[in-house]
Amino acid sequence: MTDTAEPLVLDAAGYQALTRATDAQMADLTRFQELLAEWNAVMNLVGPLTIDTYWSRHALDSSQLLPLAPGALSWADLGAGAGLPGVVLAILLKGTDGAGVHLVESMAKRCRFLEVVAKDLDLPVQIHNARAEELKLDVDIVTARACAPMTKLLGFAEPYLYRGATGLFLKGQDVAAELSEAKKVWAFQSDLRISQSDPRGRIVQVKRLSRVR
Repeated sequence: MTDTAEPLVLDAAGYQALTRATDAQMADLTRFQELLAEWNAVMNLVGPLTIDTYWSRHALDSSQLLPLAPGALSWADLGAGAGLPGVVLAILLKGTDGAGVHLVESMAKRCRFLEVVAKDLDLPVQIHNARAEELKLDVDIVTARACAPMTKLLGFAEPYLYRGATGLFLKGQDVAAELSEAKKVWAFQSDLRISQSDPRGRIVQVKRLSRVR
């Protein structure tokens, strides 16, 4: 991948202007930023320097998924750890009838963080302290960010994709190599979109997953 464009840098006002988030959503996103910074001081959730670029690096990076699946109400975020993208999606879906996000995280201490955030912001989420591949959840979209290379990630997502979900995975600039490796193990349809938050990154849409025979 040869794209050399720089990542987008936004403040809160820039994020709201770009996404048209409501004032209530902005208040929740701001509170999430505060909780993320507070917990990140004692727990490794995100890179410390990325707190300062929260609105583009985390908020926009996560929220850009919603317009790609405008009719999707049920989401599963695998390896939800810091709540990215799952918490951001839940904030934006809050108040939408029937909408909800499953936050799937195998580390108990990170689940505690997610529980605090969910309670504080009154979010439509269910938190699962479990390995992603062990759950059988019917959702419209399965997503993940900074979870695992594509070959392994598709293994985590297989039960969800098998039950009809579409995958929307946030990946970095090495995605082409990851997809090439994944196709040695998996057969699937994929489509790539340029990330809004960082043009070097890609969003990978995955459908019709099966194992290579």
